[in-house]
Amino acid sequence: MDAMLIYKLILCVLVFVVSLAMAAYMTWGERKLAAILQDRVGPDRAGPLGLLQPVADGVKMFMKEEMLPGKSNRFLFILGPCLFMVTACMTGAVIPWGSGITINGVLYPMQITDINIGLLYLLGVVSIGVYGIMIGGWASNNKYSLLGALRASSQMISYEVAMGLSLIALVMMTGTLSLGEISRQQDAGLANVVYQPLGFLIFIICAFAETNRAPFDLPECESELVGGYHTEYSSMKLGLFLFAEYINMFISSAVMASLYWGGYNFPFQHELGLEGNTLAILQTVALFAKIVIFIFIFMWVRWTLPRFRYDQLMHLGWRVLLPLSLANIFITGIVMYLMGKLN
Repeated sequence: MDAMLIYKLILCVLVFVVSLAMAAYMTWGERKLAAILQDRVGPDRAGPLGLLQPVADGVKMFMKEEMLPGKSNRFLFILGPCLFMVTACMTGAVIPWGSGITINGVLYPMQITDINIGLLYLLGVVSIGVYGIMIGGWASNNKYSLLGALRASSQMISYEVAMGLSLIALVMMTGTLSLGEISRQQDAGLANVVYQPLGFLIFIICAFAETNRAPFDLPECESELVGGYHTEYSSMKLGLFLFAEYINMFISSAVMASLYWGGYNFPFQHELGLEGNTLAILQTVALFAKIVIFIFIFMWVRWTLPRFRYDQLMHLGWRVLLPLSLANIFITGIVMYLMGKLN
């Protein structure tokens, strides 16, 4: 078998395992952060500092009684969480985790695939993810689940428009849809957030809405819909929905770091005199440091801001973010035209 193919298979498995591990321990981190903000202790029983709490939660999910609503569509009921989980894991395929490592004189890229339409692939896969929520909510044959699914679909469609338009300005500036090329371009100069601060602000707000995180957690708000689209789910099918949400947070943080904050590049990386695999490892560490910062922001906002009303959610998406994203495209075009004239 070709060495590159074996390497890609290993990288696929590694990205999948890391995504699951990050999702598991993000639950521990969020509970610890919530405890700090609310002057509590947080998880402290399962292992030192509660570090085995994610393991205990996983065992609990597998051991809970399996429930299937009597009048549900059983095939779609099972398909919903599976589809949501698969699409969450698929998005990691185009993330550049580092510049590349050298083995026996051969450079192996630290990216599963660097397709030239990477941004379109991301938006497409994220769009498919909403079908998992819609199918799960409809197949449950529960009015609260259906309302949560309808909210999720309208929310994701609304905010995907502004998210896509915010990326158009970035594509205009970089001239590529490849995440690998966008990361490499930021090695030569400043991070893209310097040139696209408004685009980044729109993107991170839309990322909150796309991942159903507070204050955009209307599809599953307990005070109105019991549990939203996963009200009827139990055992590991519920676990798949919850796991996928945290994986989406992890991938969204990686995408924001790659597109706007230099990706795996870090300041003065070439002045250190490092090269080869040592530099590649440090770049991966730098990328994960940025990811952890964004994950902290996701959690900090959840435990700080109250939930929007649904009319406020729609107003922000269609009457604030959409005009701002269009204005950002217009301003970017004018600046690029003037810079071209000056050059």
